[in-house]
Amino acid sequence: MAELLQQRFCNAGEWTSLRQQCACSLSSRWFHPFNVALKRRSQSSGILGVGHSQPRQSFELRAYAKRVSEVEVDKQARTAVVVGGGWAGFGAAHALTKLGFSVTVLDASPSPGGLSTGFRTAQGRPVEAGIKGFWWQYHNIYSLLKEVNVVWPFTDWTMSSFYSPEGIQVEAPVFNELPRLPTPLGSFLYTSPYFRNLSVVDRLTALPLIQALLEFDADEETYAKYDAMTARELFRKAGVSAKLYRDFLQPILLVTLFAPGEQLSAAAALGALYYYVLAHQADFDVCWCKGSVAEAIFKPWLDTLNSQGCRMLGNNRVVDVIYEEESNKITGIIAMDGSGERTVYEADVVVFAVGVQAMQRIVASSPALAGREEFAGISNLGTVDVLATRLWLDRRVPLKNPSNVLAGFEPTTGATLFNLNALQGEFADEPGSVLELDFYHANQLLPLSDDAVIQKVMKDYLTRCEPRFAGAQVVDSSVLRFKNAVTLFGPGSHQHMPSTTTSFQNVFMSGDWLRQGPGAHGARGLSQEKAFVTGLIAANAAAASVGLQAQVEILAVDEDEAHIAAGKAAVQGARRAALALGLTSPFL
Repeated sequence: MAELLQQRFCNAGEWTSLRQQCACSLSSRWFHPFNVALKRRSQSSGILGVGHSQPRQSFELRAYAKRVSEVEVDKQARTAVVVGGGWAGFGAAHALTKLGFSVTVLDASPSPGGLSTGFRTAQGRPVEAGIKGFWWQYHNIYSLLKEVNVVWPFTDWTMSSFYSPEGIQVEAPVFNELPRLPTPLGSFLYTSPYFRNLSVVDRLTALPLIQALLEFDADEETYAKYDAMTARELFRKAGVSAKLYRDFLQPILLVTLFAPGEQLSAAAALGALYYYVLAHQADFDVCWCKGSVAEAIFKPWLDTLNSQGCRMLGNNRVVDVIYEEESNKITGIIAMDGSGERTVYEADVVVFAVGVQAMQRIVASSPALAGREEFAGISNLGTVDVLATRLWLDRRVPLKNPSNVLAGFEPTTGATLFNLNALQGEFADEPGSVLELDFYHANQLLPLSDDAVIQKVMKDYLTRCEPRFAGAQVVDSSVLRFKNAVTLFGPGSHQHMPSTTTSFQNVFMSGDWLRQGPGAHGARGLSQEKAFVTGLIAANAAAASVGLQAQVEILAVDEDEAHIAAGKAAVQGARRAALALGLTSPFL
């Protein structure tokens, strides 16, 4: 990968982008121009800076099974209970620990780590709950990895192919290696040579969407109007060609928001398109973990949390809360372990960091939560099924690019295809291809048997992408089903999504399904960065609720380019002027 030299600026001052160091060898340590120690800044800023942690101890990624009484707890420290152990939960625990809380993380899984938890096949081969990319704007995750002394775990930025049943439709280049042009001009020009069947005329039909992108999150009222319509309806009204929608926009939505355009909120779709594709030329650039995320990232992260006194308790499913009416606080979390025994975990602050389905179950079993409007509304949110498959073949079958998007093979279902021989070092010397195919909005696939799924993958997907797969035999495979795994950002869902704060004085929310829109952090959609950032935001809000001035640092997304910022200002100015004159539309 070409070495990048540009300097980047974050809200904490001048930093050299951690993402530019992906060419570092796996054995090297991260370089940073500032050797910043973990410290508290002056009271005027109250920010906890990023720095090196203490040396890590050897620790297996596993759940504790100790009782509260068996663990020493600092009685002088404020206690925090985090419910959920994925990116949001670990993020909240990480920040709360830095802010001086005594933190306990409760997770229903035996091995906390959310959907980043790894598995093994019966033959001992490693399997993950899907392969997830790390995008150009994941500032906070990249910063975290340096802080916890994780050696750069990612590949170089990769090109990607978009497949339909007719073959490759377009490839996405590595944009940060190309001269930077104003957005969206750079994306338009640099992808032009890679489109196989989509004409310039078709691509130009996306231009009317620019107005929607400039105004959709101008204010809550505007965002709600876009949220009430489907993405497909928006594209149709804007005059987007059917071919552009089918060959490009629909695949993008299927692999970023995990559902087809007719089932997605237009506001959520615009947010995802802007965050991943259009805000800046390099935003669509993505790299991949060289091994499992559980082992490469969550395990050393857990080491750090453990060394700092955070307790990670797996096999603990939250079944109720203890509510104190006088203070309007949740003072305890009741969890049930694998044996059915219940334990009360006292808390000064509580952060919920589970997915939609788990939160719905918790609310249903807790009268105190169910009686609050914002928690009851969570029951109106939908979810999406995910299917993750991994195949070991008896021969190597080359793919043009290591990461690929597949759309049009099944109605309303999207998929990603990864050549793990090229992405993960442990498979580099395998004699046959090792492939990961992950399916989103996979409702119709989950009832199939494992054998039927693998046969479908080989016949209906792989051989249609590359005919040479027809002669290959499967020597080992894995099928993982995740019912109701991720949030459906459906039309009208915004009003039912929670914010960070709640009507309880000491309860806070985090997760990639939280409300987004005007005033929210720029990380959008079903992204690991959004989940992690919402954990940090929840921790800061929790600290403020008990009177602490200190806050952990949260890096913002890159600022809008000047012409985009000017366009947004013009649209918002026109809207304010119209409202001042009483010019409002009577139509929906």
